[in-house]
Amino acid sequence: MKRTREEVDATLQIAKLNAAELLPAVHCLGFGPGASGADTGDFCLLELEPTLCQQLEDGHSLVIRGDKDEQAVLCSKDKTYDLKIADTSNMLLFIPGCKTPDQLKKEDSHCNIIHTEIFGFSNNYWELRRCRPKLKKLKKLLMENPYEGPDSQKEKDSNSSKYTTEDLLDQIQASEEEIMTQLQVLNACEIGGYWRILEFDYEMKLLNHVTQLVDSESWSFSKVPLNTCLQELGPLEPGEMIEHCLKCYGKKYVDEGEVYFELDADKICRTTAQMLLQNAVKFNLAEFQEVWQQSVPEGMITSLDQLTGLALVDRHSRPEIISLLKVDDLPEDNQERFNSLFSLREKWTEEDIAPYIQDLCGEKQTIGALLTKYSRSSMQNGVKVYNSRRPIS
Repeated sequence: MKRTREEVDATLQIAKLNAAELLPAVHCLGFGPGASGADTGDFCLLELEPTLCQQLEDGHSLVIRGDKDEQAVLCSKDKTYDLKIADTSNMLLFIPGCKTPDQLKKEDSHCNIIHTEIFGFSNNYWELRRCRPKLKKLKKLLMENPYEGPDSQKEKDSNSSKYTTEDLLDQIQASEEEIMTQLQVLNACEIGGYWRILEFDYEMKLLNHVTQLVDSESWSFSKVPLNTCLQELGPLEPGEMIEHCLKCYGKKYVDEGEVYFELDADKICRTTAQMLLQNAVKFNLAEFQEVWQQSVPEGMITSLDQLTGLALVDRHSRPEIISLLKVDDLPEDNQERFNSLFSLREKWTEEDIAPYIQDLCGEKQTIGALLTKYSRSSMQNGVKVYNSRRPIS
């Protein structure tokens, strides 16, 4: 039954509300015949921050990503959010066409009674929390079939795993912008429409071709001409691979109409160190530094600062040793990351552990806050060190 104005005024009196302090228009709510069915999961409420709401209003899309065994995330074009169900003690009503007080004020309604049908209700909604993109899987997928060069036997196998941009967007829990940025970090390239990571030995082969050419031509590392590289090295490797190598290890620029690359000495030194360390479990630090300096192109200077997040130095052993420890090989989950690190070394200084947990820091989070949450601190020979809060098996 529909309420009359007299019934509404009587209700206001019983509730001891002054009608003069309220808008003249009145919403009379009632459950329609299909309202109970709307609570069964046909609809979900999603709480959006203003930026995301504006993106939807501008015609952009939000995408939910995740396999059946993964926690779902929601992705905008450039950010990733965890999806969590939040319960509320207030019943949330679905009312199509419901007018807000601001809309009613604009209409200047007079003693208007609006009978509104409730379409459904809910006691929870989806809440978004900004999170780090889950990118570990990206490298795992691409490493199923690293690119070993055009003449590799694997390239003739049509059953080898290959992934297009759409495949990666479908399987990786991250926004498109975050995925494309990570592909650059991994030095991945598109070959025949598929994203590939170069097999490390093949990447080193390309880099050696470039650095040997620079040396033989007596070029400056800050001005390596692209066209000459392609002409000289074209008989050895595909031109797109030579250019990809230059992009990975240098910065492209144009001078007087010619394309040049300024090679990054730190990147080249770092990759050379990885080549030396990956074939040894542990390496005498002094011997390593000597061999390392001899292995890089003439004119480049090696420094342990170039190995941040790649190698770990043990200053307490005699002699001092260095070993390969790549941050991108460590677990993505915070607790699992700390468990892994403390299983490798019982006590860490902040200087040593920082490169291996820096990427875990979220917005407005510091390395100190992470260490406080996942470790205990103590003093050892006047130096603060950190160890695990829980036993490590």
